[in-house]
Amino acid sequence: MFQPDQNPEIKRIYQLAIDAGYNPKVGEVFPTDETALIIAGEKMVRVVGMKWGFPGFKTGQSIINARSETVQQKQMFADSFKKRRCVYPTTGFFEWNKTKQKYKFNFSNDPETLFIAGCYNYFDGVAQSILFTTQPNESMVKIHDRMPLILTKNQINAWIYNDDFAQKFLDSAMPQLISRAEE
Repeated sequence: MFQPDQNPEIKRIYQLAIDAGYNPKVGEVFPTDETALIIAGEKMVRVVGMKWGFPGFKTGQSIINARSETVQQKQMFADSFKKRRCVYPTTGFFEWNKTKQKYKFNFSNDPETLFIAGCYNYFDGVAQSILFTTQPNESMVKIHDRMPLILTKNQINAWIYNDDFAQKFLDSAMPQLISRAEE
């Protein structure tokens, strides 16, 4: 999806993860890959590397996202949402329409930084994460029936540390994005 040198902010975030001993995948990140995440530190946020996906109900299955509308009611996600929220920094994301056409989404055609809300938990002592999705807005609805829960940079600390903000943000309207068909 990106090379970190195309976006100085992503380059810095990924370098923080590498400096902390993690090995986040660069380029197009797939479920179960290790990716850089922003999580709560004792006094300020910190960057780590973490596998994308919770273990599913069947062997080898991964659950990669959770519906923001029900995350507080679902046993698999409720405690993680309450205690271990995180943020996925990225330069965009892909979705496929019903005819399997792939589209890339971002704020512009440049590799701008997007921040996607999520949470994480520990499974057999290993931290694993999921991202949250919400109802699609006009920029997304013709391609897919869900879209990521997108934060602005100045909402990251509130998402991670402020329970009231996080609960209210689950129902927020998402920013308009542009899409580009990929080959």
